[in-house]
Amino acid sequence: MHQLRHATPLLLIALAACGAQSPAVNAANEAMGRTAPEAAPAPVPAPAAPEPAAAPSAPPVAAPPVLGPQPVRAWGTGPAAVPMIEDEPAPVAASGQDANDPAMTTGKASVLRAQVLLLRAHYSGGEIDGLAGKNLARAVRGYQAAQGIEASGKLDAATWAALNQDAAPVLVEYTLTAEDVAGPYAPTPEQPADKAKMPRLVYQDVFEMLGERFNGKPALIRALNPGVEMVTGTRLVVPHTRPAQQLPKAAKLVVDKSDGLLQLLDSDDRVYAQFPASTGSTRFPLPIGDWKITTVVREPDYRYDPDLLVNQPKGAKPAMLPPGPNGPVGLVWMGIDKPHYGIHGTPEPGDISRDQSSGCVRLTNFAALAVAGAVAAGTPVSFRD
Repeated sequence: MHQLRHATPLLLIALAACGAQSPAVNAANEAMGRTAPEAAPAPVPAPAAPEPAAAPSAPPVAAPPVLGPQPVRAWGTGPAAVPMIEDEPAPVAASGQDANDPAMTTGKASVLRAQVLLLRAHYSGGEIDGLAGKNLARAVRGYQAAQGIEASGKLDAATWAALNQDAAPVLVEYTLTAEDVAGPYAPTPEQPADKAKMPRLVYQDVFEMLGERFNGKPALIRALNPGVEMVTGTRLVVPHTRPAQQLPKAAKLVVDKSDGLLQLLDSDDRVYAQFPASTGSTRFPLPIGDWKITTVVREPDYRYDPDLLVNQPKGAKPAMLPPGPNGPVGLVWMGIDKPHYGIHGTPEPGDISRDQSSGCVRLTNFAALAVAGAVAAGTPVSFRD
């Protein structure tokens, strides 16, 4: 998996006094090609003395959740102080694409161009789909305010002039690798009980994986590459978005409920990045107030409790769900100092800011990974109406 291939190896956490790993931990390690830590060599025994009869061993005690009052349990924490992604080759502009033309300021190609340039400027309109909408308008307003342009939310001449200072191509070539093609890929079960049986909640197909890698809707990846055979070595056209995951460290996060936004602020209290977010529901409203990040967990598994969530299947029972991009909290969980609440990814990036959450702040996996690299334990978080 692309995001995880570039992530820093994480500290394996031992559970209970014996140090054994849970089945969910072992499954995650196997899926990632990791192995459990080897046991230390046994010491050479001293000359044996007569041994008393062994007392009956006590029954094993269930280990408490590693992270306490949070809905995730995981084999690692982060973030580490290294870049989220490795250096990648300089992109090659895809030929024959109108969105790569700086003069293109109207029509569908201009919307696609704006979405990519805004994301690279750290003002995201959410999952890139080439369609105008409220998330794009919010991104434009945020970018305009940061640039000292009247915040109209419209792509006017002044806004295009600022955006086009980024001269890198918007659409670039990408060559499918053997790893991309191999997956693994599998349908995501609908019922939580069936999800719990999976070793990992993987991408459903290569288009979903590529969409998330480049923050694009899978349908957009298909539309940019009609009729191509998805085999190793195939050259594709994709949005050039990966640099957007490299965010400077944040002094503070602000989540705005009314605008459906998560913003990153610097030490001078200036907004320098923002992402659309889903921020609660009538039953589980966003917990307004000032909080702090307590932990950042990559590849979290998830303690599913239908009583704490909205829109759950009738008759659903609690379960431990495995990690993966199609898990309920996606690829990363950022807990805050309020039990059961946090900032996390999602298996449904197209629904961000358009659906309800169960009180937490939900981002696309692409955005959640970017934000996770910009925060640490102790980073202040303000939830506002």
